[in-house]
Amino acid sequence: MEEASCGFVIILMALYWCTECMPLAVTGLLPVILFPMMGIMESSEVCNQYMKDSNMLFIGGLLVAIAVEYWNLHTRMALRVLLLVGVRPALLMLGFMGTTAFLSMWISNTASTAMMLPIANAVLKQLCDTEAQAEEREMDLMAIRGAGTGTGTGTGTGTGVPKGQENQAFEMGDKEKTITIEPEPEVEESLEARERRLKREAKYLNLDKGMSLSVCYAASIGGTATLTGTTPNLILKGQVDELFPGNGDIINFASWFGFSFPNMVLMLIISWLWLQFMYLGCNMKKSFGCGMNKDGDKEAYGVMKNEYKKLGSMCFAEGCILVLFVLLVLLWFTREPGFMPGWATVLFNKDRPYVTDGTVAILMSTLFFMIPSQLPRCGGYSEDGKPLKAPPTLLNWDVVQEKMPWNILLLLGGGFALARGSEVSGLSQWLGESLAPLQSIPPFAISFLLCLLTATFTECSSNVATTTLFLPILASMAVAIKLHPLYVMLPCTICASLAFMLPVATPPNAIAFSYGNLKVMDMAKAGFVLNIVGVITINIALNTWGAAMFNLNTFPDWANVTTIPTP
Repeated sequence: MEEASCGFVIILMALYWCTECMPLAVTGLLPVILFPMMGIMESSEVCNQYMKDSNMLFIGGLLVAIAVEYWNLHTRMALRVLLLVGVRPALLMLGFMGTTAFLSMWISNTASTAMMLPIANAVLKQLCDTEAQAEEREMDLMAIRGAGTGTGTGTGTGTGVPKGQENQAFEMGDKEKTITIEPEPEVEESLEARERRLKREAKYLNLDKGMSLSVCYAASIGGTATLTGTTPNLILKGQVDELFPGNGDIINFASWFGFSFPNMVLMLIISWLWLQFMYLGCNMKKSFGCGMNKDGDKEAYGVMKNEYKKLGSMCFAEGCILVLFVLLVLLWFTREPGFMPGWATVLFNKDRPYVTDGTVAILMSTLFFMIPSQLPRCGGYSEDGKPLKAPPTLLNWDVVQEKMPWNILLLLGGGFALARGSEVSGLSQWLGESLAPLQSIPPFAISFLLCLLTATFTECSSNVATTTLFLPILASMAVAIKLHPLYVMLPCTICASLAFMLPVATPPNAIAFSYGNLKVMDMAKAGFVLNIVGVITINIALNTWGAAMFNLNTFPDWANVTTIPTP
């Protein structure tokens, strides 16, 4: 009876999450109401699921991202990288994709997309305007040359005007000669100018589409590289810790980065090549600018340079945030690197995992509320004779309260409550026994098919809802067929972020759709191929370095759960 009740709650929440008839966060609160009323779990036990260690890691990571955005450090880093790669179309696209992916590793993919797309549009507009001006000048010179070789009265030789002297010749013609220009050539020139304009507009429309798609796709891909990059990654860690408490912290910042970062780079390069082929063509000379030196490139480069100059020199607050950010990443990597004892193992975690990635995130983010944003002075008075006030700190709570997506915490908690309810009610065991016949299918085929299913489902549902619903079922199936749980949970979690086909699939897609003159079919054609490529690359990574890192070819002892873990 309890299994059916829990199944009803999961189906109800799945429908609500897919249709969004209620806010996603409010749907995440349904277990607090339904589980106690149906006799599945006590209210106190359900509520405990809404504030786990993964939630603390999420809060700490977001506080760092808010500080970076508040002091505009992400814009400085982005413009600096773009100034290094230049404005040639292919390299410009690669620069925008690499910068957006890097930013999305640490801040939200929505924020990184919203920041990078206006910069991309400004650069492309400058390139288009400069090319239009160059074509107008070229048409004027052609008209002058035609006038110099036309049927004028006087001593015209018909040999043309020497290069570089067209303007002088035109002025002499005004003063000394009467030049007759037939109306037919003028009409032909205007038609030629119109054809050039249409060709130029079509070229930059394609480039604009490709650049918009490259930015939003890079934001989704970049978020898969770090544990805090996107919410599904944290859901996986929370579900693994909840369902398999003896896993030995197998998913932490360092292990996730070691697996996902190479896969992210591979997917990013393939995506760049595909978008390059779709929207820029295969002309290496035009795309990379080999042997070309155009004034338009310098002017477009000047746009980015002027934007960078507007930021001024790096202030004290930006320097502090950069130092704290680098220190946080180093502490995450060295806490439990895997190939040697980390600092947390040596100092704190000798018998139990007292210190986690969440502890480090909260420690470093707390410093933002303690360190001043300006160099403090020792004493002194202001111009009106009053004592100088202490400078504000790097972050204040009003900024955090405005920018923090609190609804995601409720979504995370709802997912953890569903996982716990499935265990307590026996639904997980029932699902596992029902899926036992899958044991006869090769593991790589199971992983590939489940990844395709997840990538398809996430196109019409949020990635948070997708992972929340799928991961407990996948864990039960893996235990039933004696397959390493991460062999199916890990790739499906990453595939939940591969929402490339529809504007409504993810916020970066929606932002790009509003910016880049895109049609739904443009996004569908580009995204369909990238979805398939993403599933393939993830499974290649899973069966190569992933199998070696997590020992995926054997069923671990910690996954052989025979009793329900106590909270």
